[in-house]
Amino acid sequence: MRVVVQRSKNAKVTVNGEITGQISKGLVLLVGVTHHDKEEDAAFLADKIANLRIFEDEPGKMNLSLLDVGGEILSVSQFTLYGDCRKGRRPNFMEAARPEQANQLYEGFNDLLREKGIKVETGIFGAMMDVELINDGPVTLIVDSKG
Repeated sequence: MRVVVQRSKNAKVTVNGEITGQISKGLVLLVGVTHHDKEEDAAFLADKIANLRIFEDEPGKMNLSLLDVGGEILSVSQFTLYGDCRKGRRPNFMEAARPEQANQLYEGFNDLLREKGIKVETGIFGAMMDVELINDGPVTLIVDSKG
């Protein structure tokens, strides 16, 4: 699994003009699943992201996690994270998981975050979505379950 993590002051996702998820301070997660991924990958990433120290403490150092600051998550499925652009001019999505597998792992990942006491809002899996955020910092990281 691969997740683009963006620290955000606020964010929302809209599908067909309707807001399906909205958060204040927290993280926007763009979540990609490959066909090699298992439940262990989702568990690893949920723990890693919940505990990443990317929020500032009093002196302004990134020493606090999402759990420390009581932040929220907007999680958006994003199969294009596994687009291979090395050849040609059109991305190849062969590494992206089939929708059934991807949705199961994506939902499981979100549930694991909720079990940690984090408010998790989402888009709609497989839908065309508009994602709006104010990237705080900006802080943007890519976290991958495969080293």
